[in-house]
Amino acid sequence: MTPAARVETAIDLLSQIAAAHRPAEQVVGEYLRARRFMGSKDRRAVADLVFSVLRAQARLCWWAGDVNAGARARVLLALVLMQGYPPGRVAEFCDGGGYHPAPLEAHEEAMLAAAEGARLNDLRQSEAVRLEVPEWMLPHFERAFGADTASELAALLEEAPLDLRVNPLMAEDRESVRAALAEEGVQAEATPYSPVGLRVSGRRAVTNTGPYRDGRIEVQDEGSQLIALLTDARPGLAVCDFCAGAGGKTLALAGTMNDQGRLVALDVEGERLGRAGPRLSRAGARNVERRLLAAASDPWLTENAAAFDRVLVDAPCSGVGAWRRQPDSRWGTTENAVTLHQSRQAQILEQAARLVRPGGRLIYATCSLLPQENQEQVERFRASHPDFAPLPIEQVWRDTVGGSPVDSGPDLTLTPARHGTDGFYVAVLERRGGS
Repeated sequence: MTPAARVETAIDLLSQIAAAHRPAEQVVGEYLRARRFMGSKDRRAVADLVFSVLRAQARLCWWAGDVNAGARARVLLALVLMQGYPPGRVAEFCDGGGYHPAPLEAHEEAMLAAAEGARLNDLRQSEAVRLEVPEWMLPHFERAFGADTASELAALLEEAPLDLRVNPLMAEDRESVRAALAEEGVQAEATPYSPVGLRVSGRRAVTNTGPYRDGRIEVQDEGSQLIALLTDARPGLAVCDFCAGAGGKTLALAGTMNDQGRLVALDVEGERLGRAGPRLSRAGARNVERRLLAAASDPWLTENAAAFDRVLVDAPCSGVGAWRRQPDSRWGTTENAVTLHQSRQAQILEQAARLVRPGGRLIYATCSLLPQENQEQVERFRASHPDFAPLPIEQVWRDTVGGSPVDSGPDLTLTPARHGTDGFYVAVLERRGGS
């Protein structure tokens, strides 16, 4: 492909992302797979340009003078402000030839001329624009992080690493898996905190490797691995993954349980639970019962009241902590959506609490960094459930993860800036009245 054709492809792809109302990563993957004529370098160049534009959307729209600037304007500005092309060279790309962008219009020439020699960040931009965050959301980040808000939001703009979880059901140890990956040209190092994690250097198709095909590894962010470990799902216990989805954390729980004990994966969406089936089989997890939760009044909840030692609630949320992987999602989150999430989270906590036996634990987690979905949600729950008491996170960390805890206090917030993980929150609550 010519450079101009790459530019036109990026414009087309960004337009499809805007219209699809699905995660950009899915749209990009499908788009590129359907165009087998594209070489690997072309695919990489187009994907890099698309995601760099998504990560700089607010600032590019500011330079365009339009908060709803289209894909073409944002890509053209990205070439000047982020890749250093002079406007004249961009005009050469836009010659209207086959698979090339249409010629520049007068207002586009003026827009690019104003951006020539400038930086993407500009002192005239509002703080919300510079930090690529919805204006309404900025005060909530400031409430959570205070003076560290800018650095935390800046880290959420970076590209996320590729983390793997070594599956103890199928692999001897982490080092043997690391060596096996190295033999296939995939370089990885131990993650800083998770004792079962590997972090891959660069971008590699790990799903094509032997360790992935034979179930020795799963793709899972280190923060998500830590939540599963902090659940303390030991062999022989009864454990419920209340919002199991496609089973990422269920797989990790099966590993820490050594496939021994009762492990139930619950969800309200049968399609997502169905997708967990092949993953569980490949991972050698045989003790997992998948169950569709029909409604808040599902009789199963009553039948299994106080039946579980551990109940993990990885609650549906705004997904703020995953912005590194889904940079487009930050602009689809509204205040009303967060309010609805809070209501749903409270309902799920009520349901899940019924399943915890005295002496058992309720683990509440989100991939959000907003206080109203995290600490404040736990505080509201505890106000009406005094029989649930928080366990100090450093105690749980030492018992499960091992080593020095990354934080102290009643709960834990993981962030890209502080820990290099996606953004996660977790609190461990023990139900009083038994042992």
